[in-house]
Amino acid sequence: MTSTAFDPAALAASDAATPALALTIAGSEATGGAGAQADLKTFQELGVFGIANLTCIVSFDPQDNWNHRFVPIDQQVIADQLEATTAAYGAASGAPSVLDTVKIGMLGSPATISTVATALAAAAFTNVVLDPVLICKGQESGHALDTDQALKAQILPLATFVTPNHFEAESLSGLEITDLASLKAAAVRIHELSGAAVLAKGGVRLAGPAAVDVYYDGETLEVLSAPKVGEVAVSGAGCSLAAAITAELAKGATPLEAARTAKSFVTAGIRNRVASGAPFDALWQGGPR
Repeated sequence: MTSTAFDPAALAASDAATPALALTIAGSEATGGAGAQADLKTFQELGVFGIANLTCIVSFDPQDNWNHRFVPIDQQVIADQLEATTAAYGAASGAPSVLDTVKIGMLGSPATISTVATALAAAAFTNVVLDPVLICKGQESGHALDTDQALKAQILPLATFVTPNHFEAESLSGLEITDLASLKAAAVRIHELSGAAVLAKGGVRLAGPAAVDVYYDGETLEVLSAPKVGEVAVSGAGCSLAAAITAELAKGATPLEAARTAKSFVTAGIRNRVASGAPFDALWQGGPR
């Protein structure tokens, strides 16, 4: 048997440059299809060093119509995670690669929103991608409304890119979305409210053979379209789309370039979806391979 000695110099020569960094502030989703798990897999597939700070633990309840069981993480624990991450990789850390790109996923409560908003303002991230999770299936309606209002008031103004799904785009814009024209109007309205680039997702919710999303940044309006893969939403598609945008922005892509890459990435992931005993499939982040 012939062995090959480990050669650090050869390994270093073959390696790519130090990877870009991206942070996700999101919940843990127990089945692995969505949330921080999906974000980290997306970051890895796109060549970005991923970091996750958890806000809550979510598990589906198979005994209750697969509603969410939502457990918030203590506010001090959330603050501690954010403190450690920014100290290790923030602008003042002296690290070779600086963490300047973050994705915001499920926050889940007004208290968590306040904690995260304070940390975001202090860190002054260049790219803040907001996946505006406005409802948690099975959550008490009054609590959900308070959370929605806090998210719009405290996090939306800090975002540089927003990726609402059909329901979230209607909620943020105040418009009913029934077709491509109204999806375009909603994207424009959300940009006017936030100042952020917007990718409003029609997905399978709009009639027709194509899954269409609308990008708008105040100057460019572009429809991103791909043939539908089935007529049912896939778990993790929204998380992975926002995470792919985050990864591409971290690597230096423009917002429009990031949106185009993310659309292609998610379409391949939906095509190669993963089935389970749950009544929904999960996106496979390795689908593009």
